[in-house]
Amino acid sequence: MSSTNEIRKHLHIKAPQSRVWQAITDSAQFGAWFNVALESPFVVGQPTSGQITYKGWEHVRFTLHTEALEPETRFAYRWHPYAVDTKKDYSAEPMTLVEFLLEPQDGGTLVTVVESGFDRLPPERIAEAFRMNERGWDEQLENVRAYVGA
Repeated sequence: MSSTNEIRKHLHIKAPQSRVWQAITDSAQFGAWFNVALESPFVVGQPTSGQITYKGWEHVRFTLHTEALEPETRFAYRWHPYAVDTKKDYSAEPMTLVEFLLEPQDGGTLVTVVESGFDRLPPERIAEAFRMNERGWDEQLENVRAYVGA
């Protein structure tokens, strides 16, 4: 596995695992901290779409495909990473796998985000998608922490 195939981030959140799980897997709550107005709940095997609400990116449509909802431990989905060019059709490209892994730690919750599969992307997209998402996951984990009030 190359160094550009997987992003792995960890963050301890001083909140119960059940609270963090709800913030991550309830599509309305996910949308609140991820800055996307999702139109439907997360259902394994189904896509969930919506409009980005983050300032400057409102023109971008967001879709993820839920792979797993393992209560209070693992939420996984596939998506097209950094798919922000509205003139480009990303549908034929491979998707990366994003996993949120939760475990109790020190009276709170350890959240690990793993995004893998970048090396399957078209070569011209790998570096930018990896770079943008590596930074993005740091920001999104802090958004989760702020959202749950920890």
